[in-house]
Amino acid sequence: MQYKDIQYSLKQSKRKTTSILIERDGSVTVLAPESYDIEKVQSIIEEKRSWIYRNLAEWEDLNRTRVEREFVSGEGFPYLGSNYRLKLVNEQKEDLILKNGYFLMRRDKAEHGSDLFKNFYRTKGLMRITKRVAHYAPKLGVEYRAIRVMDLQHHWASCTPKGDLNFHWRCLMAPLSVLDYIVVHELAHLVHLNHGPAFWNLVDKILPSYSKQIAWLKHNGAGLDL
Repeated sequence: MQYKDIQYSLKQSKRKTTSILIERDGSVTVLAPESYDIEKVQSIIEEKRSWIYRNLAEWEDLNRTRVEREFVSGEGFPYLGSNYRLKLVNEQKEDLILKNGYFLMRRDKAEHGSDLFKNFYRTKGLMRITKRVAHYAPKLGVEYRAIRVMDLQHHWASCTPKGDLNFHWRCLMAPLSVLDYIVVHELAHLVHLNHGPAFWNLVDKILPSYSKQIAWLKHNGAGLDL
């Protein structure tokens, strides 16, 4: 949808308040009550015009750190906050492994490098995140159902009202402290659905330094990609 020079997507639900989000891809999303007509939505966008401009400019600055990785020997790939160089090898049973400080990939599989790395992060991520969720859930007093590692497009993680937890495979590129923040953030949503004071008070109770992890994601998140 378009309002003057601002392109946005509109999502309406039974929520009572309106939120405007700058997504990871730089798009603008408006979350509004389903009772709002288009004129009401546009009046809110007009009200928040300066905020939208400022945050889009900040998004552009941060995304200058975005990198495009090639699947060639010497390229670096992050895993839990550390950077490992890729080595293409001629013979190896597994298509891709992390061994002795290097990612080792079969040379004849390099054209499928993106899929191999995504599968690596998903597989390792499910094991790692399952342990972190099991560690933090009792601290928040919550129960959960399934845990999935997948491609969530513009979100680091999400949860469902039934307690299913979804995490983006890119989370596994971040340091463990940042991964813990993402885990705690989603678990806290099983208690508080919105990002109100009670939500952040709960996150702060579990991770008093969470603001540092938010800042790290803000400045480095664009580089966590293939």
